[in-house]
Amino acid sequence: MDEYYIPDKEYSKEYRRQCWEMATGLQAVDGLVPSKYLYELAKDNIEGNYTNEEIEELLYRKYENETEKEKRSRQKEADLVSNRIVRLLSDEAFSFSPVMLKYIHRSLFQDIYSHAGTFRNYNISKDEPILNGISVKYANYQMIEETLSYDFREEERTKYASLDTKQILEKVAAFTSSIWQVHPFGEGNTRTTAVFMECYLKTRGFCVDNSMFKENAQYFRNALIRANFADYQNRIDSDMVFLIRFYENLLFEKKNELRNRDTVLKQLF
Repeated sequence: MDEYYIPDKEYSKEYRRQCWEMATGLQAVDGLVPSKYLYELAKDNIEGNYTNEEIEELLYRKYENETEKEKRSRQKEADLVSNRIVRLLSDEAFSFSPVMLKYIHRSLFQDIYSHAGTFRNYNISKDEPILNGISVKYANYQMIEETLSYDFREEERTKYASLDTKQILEKVAAFTSSIWQVHPFGEGNTRTTAVFMECYLKTRGFCVDNSMFKENAQYFRNALIRANFADYQNRIDSDMVFLIRFYENLLFEKKNELRNRDTVLKQLF
Protein backbone atom coordinates (compact mmCIF):
# COMPACT_ATOMS: atom_id res chain seq x y z
CA MET A 1 0.00 0.00 0.00
CA ASP A 2 1.35 3.40 -0.96
CA GLU A 3 1.94 5.88 1.82
CA TYR A 4 2.11 9.65 1.64
CA TYR A 5 5.01 11.42 3.26
CA ILE A 6 5.72 14.96 4.36
CA PRO A 7 8.60 16.36 2.27
CA ASP A 8 11.48 17.76 4.27
CA LYS A 9 13.28 19.76 1.62
CA GLU A 10 16.42 21.64 2.58
CA TYR A 11 16.97 24.60 0.30
CA SER A 12 20.48 25.77 -0.47
CA LYS A 13 21.84 29.03 0.90
CA GLU A 14 21.97 30.37 -2.65
CA TYR A 15 18.29 29.65 -3.21
CA ARG A 16 17.33 31.29 0.09
CA ARG A 17 19.50 34.29 -0.81
CA GLN A 18 17.70 34.66 -4.14
CA CYS A 19 14.32 34.41 -2.42
CA TRP A 20 15.26 37.20 0.00
CA GLU A 21 16.53 39.36 -2.85
CA MET A 22 13.23 38.94 -4.67
CA ALA A 23 11.16 39.46 -1.51
CA THR A 24 12.89 42.64 -0.37
CA GLY A 25 13.30 44.01 -3.88
CA LEU A 26 9.60 43.58 -4.69
CA GLN A 27 8.63 46.05 -1.99
CA ALA A 28 9.88 48.81 -4.30
CA VAL A 29 6.80 48.43 -6.52
CA ASP A 30 4.85 50.19 -3.77
CA GLY A 31 7.67 52.51 -2.74
CA LEU A 32 8.49 50.51 0.40
CA VAL A 33 11.92 49.82 1.90
CA PRO A 34 12.50 46.97 4.39
CA SER A 35 14.32 47.76 7.63
CA LYS A 36 17.97 47.09 8.39
CA TYR A 37 16.71 44.78 11.14
CA LEU A 38 14.97 42.60 8.55
CA TYR A 39 18.15 42.33 6.49
CA GLU A 40 19.97 41.06 9.58
CA LEU A 41 17.24 38.49 10.16
CA ALA A 42 17.45 37.49 6.50
CA LYS A 43 21.14 36.74 6.90
CA ASP A 44 20.33 34.48 9.83
CA ASN A 45 17.64 32.73 7.81
CA ILE A 46 20.03 32.14 4.92
CA GLU A 47 22.51 30.60 7.36
CA GLY A 48 19.77 28.41 8.82
CA ASN A 49 19.68 30.09 12.23
CA TYR A 50 16.07 31.31 12.09
CA THR A 51 13.00 29.89 10.39
CA ASN A 52 10.54 32.22 8.67
CA GLU A 53 8.03 31.49 11.41
CA GLU A 54 10.52 32.61 14.04
CA ILE A 55 11.30 35.75 12.04
CA GLU A 56 7.59 36.60 11.90
CA GLU A 57 7.39 36.40 15.69
CA LEU A 58 10.44 38.64 16.07
CA LEU A 59 8.96 41.19 13.68
CA TYR A 60 5.68 41.32 15.58
CA ARG A 61 7.64 41.98 18.76
CA LYS A 62 9.62 44.73 17.06
CA TYR A 63 6.49 46.51 15.87
CA GLU A 64 4.43 46.16 19.07
CA ASN A 65 5.17 49.84 19.71
CA GLU A 66 5.33 51.07 16.13
CA THR A 67 6.69 54.62 15.77
CA GLU A 68 4.97 57.28 13.69
CA LYS A 69 7.88 57.24 11.26
CA GLU A 70 7.56 53.47 10.83
CA LYS A 71 3.82 53.83 10.25
CA ARG A 72 4.31 56.51 7.59
CA SER A 73 6.94 54.47 5.77
CA ARG A 74 4.88 51.25 6.13
CA GLN A 75 8.03 49.52 7.30
CA LYS A 76 6.11 46.84 9.19
CA GLU A 77 4.35 45.93 5.96
CA ALA A 78 7.60 45.83 4.01
CA ASP A 79 9.26 43.58 6.60
CA LEU A 80 6.37 41.18 7.17
CA VAL A 81 5.50 40.81 3.49
CA SER A 82 9.15 40.22 2.56
CA ASN A 83 9.41 37.40 5.07
CA ARG A 84 6.11 35.91 3.91
CA ILE A 85 7.22 35.96 0.28
CA VAL A 86 10.29 33.93 1.20
CA ARG A 87 8.10 31.44 3.05
CA LEU A 88 5.75 31.06 0.06
CA LEU A 89 8.62 30.57 -2.38
CA SER A 90 9.83 27.70 -0.22
CA ASP A 91 6.42 26.00 -0.19
CA GLU A 92 6.17 23.11 -2.65
CA ALA A 93 2.35 23.05 -2.57
CA PHE A 94 0.66 24.85 -5.46
CA SER A 95 -2.75 24.96 -7.13
CA PHE A 96 -3.19 26.53 -10.55
CA SER A 97 -6.39 28.49 -10.01
CA PRO A 98 -7.69 31.95 -9.04
CA VAL A 99 -8.12 30.51 -5.56
CA MET A 100 -4.32 30.33 -5.33
CA LEU A 101 -4.13 34.05 -6.08
CA LYS A 102 -6.47 34.66 -3.14
CA TYR A 103 -4.41 32.38 -0.93
CA ILE A 104 -1.17 34.17 -1.80
CA HIS A 105 -2.72 37.59 -1.20
CA ARG A 106 -4.13 36.49 2.16
CA SER A 107 -0.81 34.91 3.17
CA LEU A 108 1.12 38.08 2.32
CA PHE A 109 -1.21 40.73 3.69
CA GLN A 110 -3.10 39.19 6.61
CA ASP A 111 -3.15 41.62 9.54
CA ILE A 112 -2.01 44.37 7.14
CA TYR A 113 -5.03 44.87 4.88
CA SER A 114 -8.57 44.20 6.11
CA HIS A 115 -9.42 42.90 2.62
CA ALA A 116 -6.53 40.39 2.48
CA GLY A 117 -7.50 37.42 0.34
CA THR A 118 -10.74 38.92 -1.00
CA PHE A 119 -11.46 40.36 -4.42
CA ARG A 120 -12.27 44.06 -4.52
CA ASN A 121 -15.92 45.16 -4.74
CA TYR A 122 -15.25 48.56 -6.31
CA ASN A 123 -13.55 49.93 -9.42
CA ILE A 124 -10.07 51.44 -9.26
CA SER A 125 -7.64 53.64 -11.16
CA LYS A 126 -4.09 54.75 -10.43
CA ASP A 127 -2.06 57.68 -11.75
CA GLU A 128 1.03 56.26 -13.44
CA PRO A 129 4.18 58.43 -13.71
CA ILE A 130 5.36 56.66 -16.87
CA LEU A 131 1.99 57.52 -18.48
CA ASN A 132 2.10 61.16 -17.34
CA GLY A 133 -0.57 60.53 -14.71
CA ILE A 134 -2.94 58.44 -16.81
CA SER A 135 -4.24 55.13 -15.41
CA VAL A 136 -4.33 51.68 -16.92
CA LYS A 137 -7.90 50.45 -17.44
CA TYR A 138 -8.36 47.70 -14.86
CA ALA A 139 -11.12 45.09 -14.89
CA ASN A 140 -14.58 46.03 -13.69
CA TYR A 141 -14.97 44.55 -10.22
CA GLN A 142 -18.14 42.71 -11.32
CA MET A 143 -16.10 40.84 -13.94
CA ILE A 144 -13.08 39.81 -11.82
CA GLU A 145 -13.97 36.16 -11.24
CA GLU A 146 -15.24 35.59 -14.77
CA THR A 147 -12.20 37.26 -16.35
CA LEU A 148 -9.70 35.34 -14.22
CA SER A 149 -11.48 32.05 -14.95
CA TYR A 150 -11.13 32.76 -18.67
CA ASP A 151 -7.44 33.67 -18.36
CA PHE A 152 -6.67 30.51 -16.40
CA ARG A 153 -8.59 28.27 -18.83
CA GLU A 154 -6.64 29.75 -21.74
CA GLU A 155 -3.31 29.24 -19.96
CA GLU A 156 -4.16 25.64 -19.08
CA ARG A 157 -4.44 24.89 -22.80
CA THR A 158 -0.84 25.96 -23.39
CA LYS A 159 1.53 23.08 -24.17
CA TYR A 160 4.88 24.63 -23.34
CA ALA A 161 6.86 21.55 -24.39
CA SER A 162 5.84 22.15 -28.01
CA LEU A 163 6.83 25.84 -28.06
CA ASP A 164 10.09 27.49 -29.02
CA THR A 165 11.75 30.09 -26.80
CA LYS A 166 10.08 33.06 -28.48
CA GLN A 167 6.64 31.48 -28.14
CA ILE A 168 7.26 30.58 -24.49
CA LEU A 169 8.21 34.14 -23.66
CA GLU A 170 5.16 35.53 -25.45
CA LYS A 171 2.81 33.15 -23.64
CA VAL A 172 4.31 33.72 -20.18
CA ALA A 173 4.30 37.49 -20.67
CA ALA A 174 0.72 37.47 -21.98
CA PHE A 175 -0.59 35.42 -19.06
CA THR A 176 1.20 37.56 -16.49
CA SER A 177 -0.10 40.69 -18.16
CA SER A 178 -3.66 39.38 -18.22
CA ILE A 179 -3.97 38.46 -14.56
CA TRP A 180 -2.24 41.69 -13.49
CA GLN A 181 -4.63 43.78 -15.61
CA VAL A 182 -7.56 42.30 -13.71
CA HIS A 183 -6.05 43.80 -10.54
CA PRO A 184 -8.37 41.68 -8.39
CA PHE A 185 -7.32 43.16 -5.04
CA GLY A 186 -7.52 46.65 -3.59
CA GLU A 187 -3.76 46.72 -2.87
CA GLY A 188 -0.78 44.42 -3.33
CA ASN A 189 -1.57 43.19 -6.85
CA THR A 190 1.93 43.39 -8.32
CA ARG A 191 3.55 41.61 -5.41
CA THR A 192 0.85 38.92 -5.48
CA THR A 193 1.18 38.47 -9.25
CA ALA A 194 4.97 38.17 -9.04
CA VAL A 195 4.85 35.52 -6.30
CA PHE A 196 2.12 33.59 -8.10
CA MET A 197 4.08 33.57 -11.36
CA GLU A 198 7.30 32.50 -9.62
CA CYS A 199 5.51 29.55 -8.00
CA TYR A 200 3.66 28.67 -11.20
CA LEU A 201 6.74 28.75 -13.42
CA LYS A 202 8.53 26.42 -11.02
CA THR A 203 5.72 23.88 -11.42
CA ARG A 204 6.20 24.14 -15.19
CA GLY A 205 9.85 23.17 -14.75
CA PHE A 206 11.42 26.55 -15.41
CA CYS A 207 14.59 27.52 -13.58
CA VAL A 208 13.79 30.98 -12.24
CA ASP A 209 16.41 33.52 -11.18
CA ASN A 210 14.59 35.08 -8.21
CA SER A 211 17.35 37.62 -7.65
CA MET A 212 16.22 39.44 -10.82
CA PHE A 213 13.73 41.34 -8.68
CA LYS A 214 16.45 42.80 -6.47
CA GLU A 215 17.13 45.66 -8.86
CA ASN A 216 14.28 45.33 -11.35
CA ALA A 217 11.03 45.20 -9.37
CA GLN A 218 9.92 48.64 -10.52
CA TYR A 219 10.84 47.79 -14.10
CA PHE A 220 8.62 44.69 -13.80
CA ARG A 221 5.67 46.86 -12.77
CA ASN A 222 6.38 49.44 -15.47
CA ALA A 223 6.56 46.66 -18.03
CA LEU A 224 3.12 45.45 -16.92
CA ILE A 225 1.76 48.98 -17.31
CA ARG A 226 3.10 49.26 -20.88
CA ALA A 227 1.71 45.82 -21.71
CA ASN A 228 -1.75 46.99 -20.67
CA PHE A 229 -1.98 50.58 -21.89
CA ALA A 230 -3.29 51.63 -25.28
CA ASP A 231 -4.62 54.89 -26.70
CA TYR A 232 -5.67 54.15 -30.26
CA GLN A 233 -6.93 57.68 -30.88
CA ASN A 234 -3.34 58.85 -30.42
CA ARG A 235 -1.90 55.83 -32.25
CA ILE A 236 -0.49 54.25 -29.08
CA ASP A 237 -0.68 50.47 -28.87
CA SER A 238 0.04 48.21 -25.90
CA ASP A 239 3.64 47.03 -25.90
CA MET A 240 4.72 43.65 -24.55
CA VAL A 241 8.41 44.08 -25.42
CA PHE A 242 9.45 45.32 -21.96
CA LEU A 243 7.83 42.37 -20.18
CA ILE A 244 9.37 39.92 -22.65
CA ARG A 245 12.82 41.41 -22.03
CA PHE A 246 12.30 40.94 -18.30
CA TYR A 247 11.30 37.30 -18.74
CA GLU A 248 14.20 36.66 -21.11
CA ASN A 249 16.52 37.58 -18.25
CA LEU A 250 14.45 35.79 -15.61
CA LEU A 251 14.05 32.46 -17.41
CA PHE A 252 16.78 32.25 -20.06
CA GLU A 253 19.74 34.10 -18.51
CA LYS A 254 19.72 36.86 -21.10
CA LYS A 255 21.47 40.11 -20.27
CA ASN A 256 18.98 42.69 -21.52
CA GLU A 257 19.56 46.11 -19.98
CA LEU A 258 16.39 46.89 -18.04
CA ARG A 259 16.10 50.65 -17.56
CA ASN A 260 13.02 52.27 -16.06
CA ARG A 261 13.45 55.36 -18.22
CA ASP A 262 12.95 53.24 -21.33
CA THR A 263 9.43 52.32 -20.20
CA VAL A 264 8.28 55.97 -20.09
CA LEU A 265 5.65 56.54 -22.81
CA LYS A 266 7.16 59.67 -24.34
CA GLN A 267 4.17 60.46 -26.60
CA LEU A 268 2.17 61.39 -23.49
CA PHE A 269 4.61 64.05 -22.31
